[in-house]
Amino acid sequence: MIRRFARVVLTDGREVFVEVGEEYAVLDGAPWLGGAVTGERLGHHAILRRRVPVAPGKIICVGRNYAAHAAEFGNEVPEEPLLFMKPSSSLLDPGGTIELPPPSLSVRTEHEVELGVVVGTRLKRASAEECAHGIFGYTIVGDITARDVQRREKQWTRGKGMDTYCPVGPEVVSGLDAGALGVRCYVDDELRQDGNTAQLLFGPCVLLAFISEAMTLEPGDLLVTGTPSGVGPLVHGNRVRMEIDGLGALELTVRASTA
Repeated sequence: MIRRFARVVLTDGREVFVEVGEEYAVLDGAPWLGGAVTGERLGHHAILRRRVPVAPGKIICVGRNYAAHAAEFGNEVPEEPLLFMKPSSSLLDPGGTIELPPPSLSVRTEHEVELGVVVGTRLKRASAEECAHGIFGYTIVGDITARDVQRREKQWTRGKGMDTYCPVGPEVVSGLDAGALGVRCYVDDELRQDGNTAQLLFGPCVLLAFISEAMTLEPGDLLVTGTPSGVGPLVHGNRVRMEIDGLGALELTVRASTA
């Protein structure tokens, strides 16, 4: 059964997790931690805004996990998953604004739309089969990247980890088969990226098993699985729409740094 979850700020000031349906059913905690429906149900008028629907202790990302994306930069396909991490300070709410860094830091910020995997159970040196049962759900993630910084540094932390560089949402969806989902990114209504999760070199279960060999994954941790080809620049004033079949659309705006 497909279920959809969000985190919202209510007009009365409360911030809560909800199950999304014709109404919003308030939960008593994060759904991947067993948060249950309280019985309180709300109409759309009670929702002030949406927040990032995840609360990860770790954000683990995968580079060059689509062959066409590796090729567009002249890179070889990796023999094993290529991992990097983003800090939680890079998270950005649905409907939020990607803030371009000052030109002294970077002059080339690019979009990357990716399937996000939310861990549902503790995974330590787990098999791929165990990891399949350890997935709580899926969401849309933007792996926003300062490409010039990424290229000039051996580690990708700064280029991938700046504030607002990890938009997530709008919901976490459980019960969905993520094996062949269309993945698209539009900038000002222009289709820039158009791929499918069937093209992933390493699927979610293989990735989780690989990661869990080295680090324990906890409920709520977020895996970001890689982007299809077609990445490109973002500039002040752009409107960005990231879509994955069954997961909805993550809509964002872009503005230049005011610092």
